[in-house]
Amino acid sequence: MRVPPYHQKPGWQRFFAGVVVGALISWFVFLFQFGVLQDKQIQLIAKQESKISELEKSKDILIDDVKRLNEENKSKLKIQDFNVVFANRKKFDLSSLNLHIMKTAVIEDLNDLIGKDIQSVSKNKELLFRTIENREYELDDKKYKLKIHTVFFDTTLDISLNIELVN
Repeated sequence: MRVPPYHQKPGWQRFFAGVVVGALISWFVFLFQFGVLQDKQIQLIAKQESKISELEKSKDILIDDVKRLNEENKSKLKIQDFNVVFANRKKFDLSSLNLHIMKTAVIEDLNDLIGKDIQSVSKNKELLFRTIENREYELDDKKYKLKIHTVFFDTTLDISLNIELVN
């Protein structure tokens, strides 16, 4: 078998020359586009790195400020959260949805206390008791009142409540 002599025919010579020239042109176009895209990616990464370093510096400054403020306010603990528990919830056999509604209502009443000093709240606990005990909660055409069973003051205010049916 012998290979056909394509090198002697000018039509085939032009075809192969066009394939080689087209491959070279497409390779240079690819390199140009790839270079442009890589340049954009490098610029984006450089911007992101500078922004990250700026944010880390500002984070470090803020952390130092918070540490300094915490050291200044060690004696002044503040209320940060509430924990409401119903002591006699099994007695009334209320659904978990109704208990959740009552719990969120109590927490909404107490939201003003977030960020207050524990000492000032413990001095005014009668006001806290009145806020909770003087309100009636209507669930399923029945009215309920809450009585405070126990209160524990910490950064989390723990309140244990008794449910009473209002006639």
